[in-house]
Amino acid sequence: MKLKTTLEQWLTLIEVDRAGSIQGAAQALNKSHTTLIYALRKLEQQLGIELIRIEQRRTVLTEQARSLLRRAAPMVEQARTLEVVSSQMALGVEPEITLTVDHLCCREWLMGPLSRFFDEFKGTSVQIRETSLSATERAVTQRQADVSIITLPIENHLSDPFSVVTMVPVVAHSHPLARLASVTVEELIAHTQIVVRDLGQTEPSEQQDVGWLRSQLRVTVDNFDHAWDAVRAGVGFCRMPEHRLTLRDASEVVPLTLEGGGCYQVPLHLCLPKGEQTGVAARTLHTLLLEEARKRTPGVRSSDAEP
Repeated sequence: MKLKTTLEQWLTLIEVDRAGSIQGAAQALNKSHTTLIYALRKLEQQLGIELIRIEQRRTVLTEQARSLLRRAAPMVEQARTLEVVSSQMALGVEPEITLTVDHLCCREWLMGPLSRFFDEFKGTSVQIRETSLSATERAVTQRQADVSIITLPIENHLSDPFSVVTMVPVVAHSHPLARLASVTVEELIAHTQIVVRDLGQTEPSEQQDVGWLRSQLRVTVDNFDHAWDAVRAGVGFCRMPEHRLTLRDASEVVPLTLEGGGCYQVPLHLCLPKGEQTGVAARTLHTLLLEEARKRTPGVRSSDAEP
């Protein structure tokens, strides 16, 4: 079906409503007063309804026009977005990028940069994938990601410091270890440990292990959300990222004091797995994430990481 109206006509009506007068709209659109009047009268003729009227020397929209404008405004905005997206495509901007995030990273650290990213790149989608251990490394070495948040720097790949995560051993209030002022290794071994599995390997013989894993019994889960549920239920103890405790009700668990060292810290880094082949959008997201890291932790700065 052939359309009776054009986007230009609806844009004219939007500007008249915004400016409150045809003269103001003409200045905003860099067109003559006569041209706009003709365009509006033509639109009224095509639609068969009155769109504007004069009230106290101001041009106002009729109720019918306002009802139509609520539907037309998103259409005009989408047309603007299409032009922006096509311009970005012409410049080689990626239609989609992949951000891999090690499971130790706080997800809240991503939201501000992502919001600012989409303000600039309206035509680029972002795939966010959680990784751990060997999956974190593979995302970089096999170039499965455009931007990666990793733990230790990976051989032959430059990286910037992003943050530091403190791992805290916790149990439920009902757990026997919660009643001890200080816990020895021998006492820890006797209780079930909750660990998060290596998301990169399916064969047990190929999976990476990190940290203290000497308990006689383990419950292995896919992520820290499941680990939190298991801890709260009194299943066992687990080392949790401190930021997850602050985002949840930390009063539901008890931090353990371990003899010989309880908490430890894990550094996070920001990496561009594809190096010089990284696209414009991915580089921008990398910059925004790094800027956010500097705001959050003033000591974090860009550095030439060792390959």
